[in-house]
Amino acid sequence: MHKKLFIPGPIDVKEDVLSKLSTPQIGHRTQEASDLQRNIEEKIQKLFYTKNTILLSTSSASGLMEGAIRSCTRKRAAIFSAGAFGERWFKIAKSNGVPSDIIRFDLGTPIRLDLVDKTLATGKYDVLTITHNETSIGLMNPIEDISKLLKTKYPDILLLVDSVSSMGGTKIETDKLGIDVNITSTQKCLGLPAGLSICSVSDRAIEAAKKVKNRGSYFDLVKLYNYVHDRDHQYPSTPSLSHMFALDYQMDKILEEGLENRFKRHIQMADFVRTWAEKHFELFVKDQRYLSNTLTTVKNTKNIDVADLNKKLGEKGYMISNGYGDLKELTFRISHMGDYTMGDVKGLIDNINSILGLE
Repeated sequence: MHKKLFIPGPIDVKEDVLSKLSTPQIGHRTQEASDLQRNIEEKIQKLFYTKNTILLSTSSASGLMEGAIRSCTRKRAAIFSAGAFGERWFKIAKSNGVPSDIIRFDLGTPIRLDLVDKTLATGKYDVLTITHNETSIGLMNPIEDISKLLKTKYPDILLLVDSVSSMGGTKIETDKLGIDVNITSTQKCLGLPAGLSICSVSDRAIEAAKKVKNRGSYFDLVKLYNYVHDRDHQYPSTPSLSHMFALDYQMDKILEEGLENRFKRHIQMADFVRTWAEKHFELFVKDQRYLSNTLTTVKNTKNIDVADLNKKLGEKGYMISNGYGDLKELTFRISHMGDYTMGDVKGLIDNINSILGLE
């Protein structure tokens, strides 16, 4: 049975989008391939609210995260972590030998501006990384406040952002925020299969990267950038053309819906799930200002068996997610992203209520 996936990703993909994956292949060194990538870039720039160069990577977003922190860090990276995916930045940095420090925050609390300021004031860092939407706890970090701080006091520090589970579901104005590398992937809010990641990259990030001797190979941002600019929107190795065909088509649909309409729909779905969660359980993130618009993490105050709930939901064609890591049994997570509608979300909640005997 096909299940509607209300998990942190991958999520459901519409049939018409899936069909584009079977588009006949073309030569990846042809003008047709260049035109395809150029068309994608122009549409993605609108979604990212940027004039920066758009890079594609046939990989998960972790690949571009590796490329960003390895390519851009000349001195040392300050990694701010409010959950499991903030930790991923640090693991990637350490495994690549990138000098870095991690500044951790208690689970359920956002990155604090005073500690960002205190950390950067040491003068030790030239790169800052954050996870915009922390899917392990359903928290959206205050990227606007961090952006203002950098512009005011630390304009030379590069800002690298993981927007994997928020881009396409909430408004992120890349250029206005001064984001140097903004990274996302296809299997979450964009409503595509996993396998392709996307980032915007500023010219100053590329100039900084040129000063780094060992940037790796496959995820070298300078190489990816040069192929876009010097070889007419080509890709260094063989890309997943199937994903590119589907992305090009899906971006037309996203822009046709209207970005503001899309973001509004995500907020409406989030508000519905939050209201239900507060009535019957508790939200894991207490401060309403930092709640994710694309995923809600619910505190399991009733000590329900999440695995059993998911089994019964599966019989009805639905799937949610248990908690992440140490929160596996203490929380459960419901995503509301991509092409889902209020009707889809209400159908899920109605089934949960029926299984658990809630009103």
